[in-house]
Amino acid sequence: MSQVGAAPRGRTCSRSPRSRTLRSVALVTSGVLAVTVLAGCSSDEDGGGKAAPQDLAPAARDQIADGGTLKWAVDTVPATLNTFQADADGTTARIAGAVLPALYTLDARGRPQLNPDYLESAQIIEREPKQVVLYKLHQQAVWSDGREIGAPDFVAQWRALSGKDTAYWTARNAGYERIEKIERGANNLEVRVTFAKPYADWQSLFSPLYPKEVMGSPATFNDGARTQLKSTAGPFQLKGLDAKAGTATLVRNPRWWGQPAKLDTIVLKSVPRADRASALAAGTVDLAEIDRAAAERITLAAKPAQGGKDKAAAHGPGTGTTPSGALKSWSLANGSDKETAGLVQAARKRNQAALARYVTEQRSLRDYVVRKSLEPAYTQLSLNGESGPLADERVRRAVARALDRQALAETVLTPLGLPAQPPGSHLALAGQAAYADNSNALGGQDTKEAEALLADAGWTRGGARKPAGAKAGSEASPGQSADPAGKTDAADEADQNQADKAQADKNSSGDQKAEKSKEADKASNEGLYIVGDDKPGGSEPRIGGGQEPGINILAPGFGAALQSVGLLRQAQLLEAAADGTVDTRADGRSEAQGAADRPVAGAYAPRGTAAPAPAPEAAGPLGKNGQPLTLKFVLPSGPGSESLRAVGDKIVRMLDRVGIRTDIVKVPDENFFKDHVAAGEYDLALFSWPASAFPATDARPIYAKPEPASDGSLLVEQNYSRVGTDRIDQLFDQAVGELNEKTARDLVRQADARIWAAAGSIPLYQRPQLVGAHQGIRNAGAFGFATPRYQDIGWKKAPSAGGPKNTKK
Repeated sequence: MSQVGAAPRGRTCSRSPRSRTLRSVALVTSGVLAVTVLAGCSSDEDGGGKAAPQDLAPAARDQIADGGTLKWAVDTVPATLNTFQADADGTTARIAGAVLPALYTLDARGRPQLNPDYLESAQIIEREPKQVVLYKLHQQAVWSDGREIGAPDFVAQWRALSGKDTAYWTARNAGYERIEKIERGANNLEVRVTFAKPYADWQSLFSPLYPKEVMGSPATFNDGARTQLKSTAGPFQLKGLDAKAGTATLVRNPRWWGQPAKLDTIVLKSVPRADRASALAAGTVDLAEIDRAAAERITLAAKPAQGGKDKAAAHGPGTGTTPSGALKSWSLANGSDKETAGLVQAARKRNQAALARYVTEQRSLRDYVVRKSLEPAYTQLSLNGESGPLADERVRRAVARALDRQALAETVLTPLGLPAQPPGSHLALAGQAAYADNSNALGGQDTKEAEALLADAGWTRGGARKPAGAKAGSEASPGQSADPAGKTDAADEADQNQADKAQADKNSSGDQKAEKSKEADKASNEGLYIVGDDKPGGSEPRIGGGQEPGINILAPGFGAALQSVGLLRQAQLLEAAADGTVDTRADGRSEAQGAADRPVAGAYAPRGTAAPAPAPEAAGPLGKNGQPLTLKFVLPSGPGSESLRAVGDKIVRMLDRVGIRTDIVKVPDENFFKDHVAAGEYDLALFSWPASAFPATDARPIYAKPEPASDGSLLVEQNYSRVGTDRIDQLFDQAVGELNEKTARDLVRQADARIWAAAGSIPLYQRPQLVGAHQGIRNAGAFGFATPRYQDIGWKKAPSAGGPKNTKK
């Protein structure tokens, strides 16, 4: 990593006595000298922005067939069924959502809503001297073994997650450590929870709720719920996990008291993202989150054939071969070299077979549609502020001001037909109650401001050059040579000058004679010179710098010179257009057009024309004290990371325009986060965080100020940018203990404004959510923020005989 100075790398350790709240990083897998606004605000008191709509093919329950099986693709078979353990994943959460109680679920705007399947009511009944919440449970709510859901289950979960007993291997306990006691209310259906300290996010607790048989002891908590759940209380129950087949099977819960599940069975099947288009085509799965490439295949498959021809054969494997490439392949396959011909013929057969499979799959994909929305997660550019240039807040802000976030969001979302509005908050997304656009605390894209910030931090054009007389690799003091003979640099230079002078005197007379003899044959360059090659105080410039005496360069004619200038200008325009960096000037013309009107270094012009001032871009990268400003930019290299790499490429160009160079390091997906982001071995990195309905709790460890450890390293929790302030911590502490919802929301917005100002991470875009779904599936697809209602998912009821062939499976 390019650094100025060095410091110990941070450790991602939790710190006591703070509560632990570990948020899953949504992987490929995410800077103004004066802060003008630090109090977040919104014209909509109930939350700013508008959430992207869901795409679920909604249907009333009476339009859904009873029965059937849904095969749903997931990333993995879960290692544990306990969502409070460190190795829980997205599949763990999906199973828990279908089989365990969730007292609160999220609506389409990402806001918590009381779940009437489990609660009749839940409210704060006392605020002084201590906060007391009273839960009134649904009268019919029971576990699958017939036992009532009640206070003993709440008590067992609190004790397991309170953090007081280290024998419980918990990954998070935020909120539970604030509880003082839990007791039965007026009857078995009431649960009273008394808090030792006020807790604003109390609605986040007990979702999911596990039975006391799981939470009652460290042994059952640690191992009893990893591969089985003996008691459940949802519309479905777990039939079993099959690691070999890569499946988790859920079946209807016969003891479910709510509206019965429409499906008989849900099979969660592990399918790699790269294989999901083929799995959908084969009918192996009916519903799957997919990448952009798979979505394009489904979209192409839905287009009708033209002229009776199957369009799939026009865009399948090998169809990008150029005519010259096809001719070369045919020539090699039919050439005299038998060995080469055999290899090429075999390759051609494989390509033909692959195209045939592709065409067959495309025909099957006509039964599928792409359902799309925005995922409740955003991609950010993380700036590691622990050491190096980015330890300077001015440099971080300059990086942020160099970025056109709107253009980056459009790169990912516009081709998918999704709204491309960059997030204005780190702590909430558009539609959520806490959302407000606080990005003005940092400021938008401004190249001049970015350059001013960098200059103020001491990074200047030419600053990367070594001081005069310095020699690369030398550790000697200034003016002192590393030569063992003890000569100084000044003495060396004097010796060299003396030698050069003697050589010049020796050759002088002979050179003069040679020049005179060739003067008559020399092509005249009167009236022409190379623009930009003027040497102040010097004589007529030499072309080629190191050319030997007596060798002359013939200048092009006037027409050729004009053509050269024109081509150079056209190249500038095309390059600017290709990079998307054509900015409009005050006179309505683009920067590239303005640049084209300036003389181009290296072009011929009439003698006497003043050489133009060099463009800032031509002055080289920024530097300070002989060190260039170069940032290590780590990107994942896997097949599902194309969008991240495309965004990374644009970021590189944007930073290059203000003189910041980047050293791109592409690493395997499996190493990207653990070995680089979490370890702090990066300057810039792109990754994503999920949104939360409870930011005061869940976002605290992401933005908490790192603390020094006894060994000199940093305890960073999940603050992988290593940037934080005491004031941000104070605002989170105030918000999490504030029971007035509006006041708590305002405190969260103030914290977000200060996070923007610190410029440790820059939100770029909300991630797209693309789902391939069979056309017959209803109430499932791109859920956005909302918690799925598993009991309402099913197959469209056929209006008559002959409905979808896979309605019953």
